[in-house]
Amino acid sequence: MIPVIVKRITLVTGISFALLLVVMLLGVSMGSSGAGWSAILETITAINDPSSPAHAIIWKIRFPRVMLAAVVGAVLSLGGLVFQAILRNPLAEPYILGISGGAAIGAIIGIMLGLTGFLGSGVLAFAGGMTTLFLVLGIASGPALLKKESLLLSGVMVNAFCSAVIMFLISLSMDTRLHNIMFWLMGDLASSGPGDVFYLALIVLPCFMVVFWISHSMNLLLMGQEMAHSMGVNVKLTTIGLLVLTSFMVSMTVAQVGLIAFVGLVVPHMLRLLLGSDHRELVPACILGGAAYLVLCDLLARILPRHGELPVGVITAMVGAPLFIYLLRRSS
Repeated sequence: MIPVIVKRITLVTGISFALLLVVMLLGVSMGSSGAGWSAILETITAINDPSSPAHAIIWKIRFPRVMLAAVVGAVLSLGGLVFQAILRNPLAEPYILGISGGAAIGAIIGIMLGLTGFLGSGVLAFAGGMTTLFLVLGIASGPALLKKESLLLSGVMVNAFCSAVIMFLISLSMDTRLHNIMFWLMGDLASSGPGDVFYLALIVLPCFMVVFWISHSMNLLLMGQEMAHSMGVNVKLTTIGLLVLTSFMVSMTVAQVGLIAFVGLVVPHMLRLLLGSDHRELVPACILGGAAYLVLCDLLARILPRHGELPVGVITAMVGAPLFIYLLRRSS
């Protein structure tokens, strides 16, 4: 007989995956160029000429961008879920805690040094993200770590410092690179090619599997360290491993697409309201739901302006910032 939890995980994953497919189809079919549903059907069924503009728009521009948005959204959503579980704080999120800002500093230094790819700016982004993570935890160490106010204030202070360092580095950059860095800082999904999407997915997919594998341990950690230890969880190894793994995933995405705020706050919070607190369900739901959320936000960023497009980070901040304020007021 199939256990109830397996049925629930299968159902949640199936519904989330179906939602993601619908949103991705919308993302591929809609845009400012006018290639819509008819062009999609013609291209998929190979009726359209592969050399036609619609074929190029869909498969060379929109599809890689939609796939990148899905991967990045999955990483940021799962990152928020892990931080909230480990720190037992529903307001914890990589952007709010300054992890993304530290990773951005490392990535900008890599760009200024002429380093490219995941082995270049990505390594420096990971170093920057880990530095800010331990800095935030160090400032809010001790019993205060479990207090929302202490942890969030530490994150805000470190985030402000990271922003100042970023502005300083931008002031040192060459004029020809200034605009690209500024647009990248607000979330840039347009400049990555299919190869970048493939390598990013190749890096983060094993991380997804590891987090799902220890999702039951995350449930036990919510009950407290002593209870988790009594249930056979290596609390120290699990906590450090999840924090490092999550910071690694987030840093890789920041190096690729820049700063995209509040995805890790909005998606886990909404899914927790719908599904409850079992991370065996929340992990796959956050991966697929976060992917769908960012694809939808990127679609809005492309179609809302009459001319050009918005950075996707603008859309996520407009949605996430009011929710953060609401959650902060409710928790206090």
